Amino acid sequence: MDEVAAEQHQHGYLHAKDDHLKRLRRIEGQVRGLQRMVEEEKYCIDVLTQVSATTKALQAVALGLLDEHLGHCVVDAARRGGPEADEKVREASEAIARLVRS
Repeated sequence: MDEVAAEQHQHGYLHAKDDHLKRLRRIEGQVRGLQRMVEEEKYCIDVLTQVSATTKALQAVALGLLDEHLGHCVVDAARRGGPEADEKVREASEAIARLVRS
């Protein structure tokens, strides 16, 4: 595969991969903290507060990935046109619907 073709197949988030991984590791730590809180029988409202914070952190990662998908994958497909463009828009719509429902 030549360089141009390889670039076209890169995912939109690759330029921020390290940032995403750092955030996901932080979230992983939050989840471990939640497990500890339940093991230590912490007050339910405190646990729920941390669940909310973890959920917000995951939503922020999801929104960042969605933004990068729209700005890279969908825009590139739209420039090329055809069925791939329709497919990328459909995928993005479904991803947005999943995020809204969660």
